[in-house]
Amino acid sequence: MNSNSLTFQVLDIIRGTTVDGPGFRTSIYLAGCGHRCPGCHNPQSWDPTAGTPMTLEEILDIVREEDFNVTLTGGDPLFIPEASTRLAKAINEAGYTVWLYTGFTYEEILASENLRAILPYVEAIVDGPFVESLRDPDLQFRGSSNQRIIYILPDT
Repeated sequence: MNSNSLTFQVLDIIRGTTVDGPGFRTSIYLAGCGHRCPGCHNPQSWDPTAGTPMTLEEILDIVREEDFNVTLTGGDPLFIPEASTRLAKAINEAGYTVWLYTGFTYEEILASENLRAILPYVEAIVDGPFVESLRDPDLQFRGSSNQRIIYILPDT
């Protein structure tokens, strides 16, 4: 499958947001998440068939039009690791950095060849499942205190 025929189920694309990482960003909400965290603020994102199908090029057109760095969230982009890796790579090649929100921990990502393939293309990962009992609305870019912002070195 070539990149142009790659299709994603997109729940939403938020243009110019400041809540999903530093500065103004284009946040891409991808459908599908198996973590099913109690208290999730976006349970409609769990269904991998939800949202609207969009090609990689359609998503990149919006990224270029907005001209902000990008956040991949959802759902959980790592439930479609190969496609999300191709998307993150294409976003990087277009000149933008990527933040990734995932319910997987960084340790789980490192332990999986499939999941860690995205690492060279992301600037930072917000990792770990949302834990309702650890919810903290004062945390920047995170929902619960178990979640970490992990900056990825360029040679990861």
